[in-house]
Amino acid sequence: MGEYMILGRKYDTMSESTNDNMLDVVKQETIDKAEIRAQIFEVRGFRVMLDCDIAAYFGVTTGNLNKAMKRNVARFPENFCFQLSFTECSKFQIGILNAGRGENIKYLPYVYTEQGVAMLTSTLHTERAIAASIQIIEAFVEKC
Repeated sequence: MGEYMILGRKYDTMSESTNDNMLDVVKQETIDKAEIRAQIFEVRGFRVMLDCDIAAYFGVTTGNLNKAMKRNVARFPENFCFQLSFTECSKFQIGILNAGRGENIKYLPYVYTEQGVAMLTSTLHTERAIAASIQIIEAFVEKC
């Protein structure tokens, strides 16, 4: 139906999440750490990744990733995971490009710190999530 842009990358709103647009990245046994590092940005003094990027690497929908977090909310204090505000979304150029849908974002995205990514692995229990989280955490460490 339309497209939206997050941090300069276009995603299709037809798919349930951004997974369809990034499948060729996660099909590889190793994920390009340079690409992961490019998806890490700083907000509120934390280095974070968007929920849709993590979901793509873990091979789950963004909705299911966030549902897993919400089912285990005690494991995710604010320094592990938080939802961006509308102002932060605007600041980081997260928004809808499709004029027909307007400029509203249906769900404000969540962002996860390095510790949040590690905690997500314990809630999702898939081999793919475990393998991807190791590489994502290594990219967080390398970006220091």
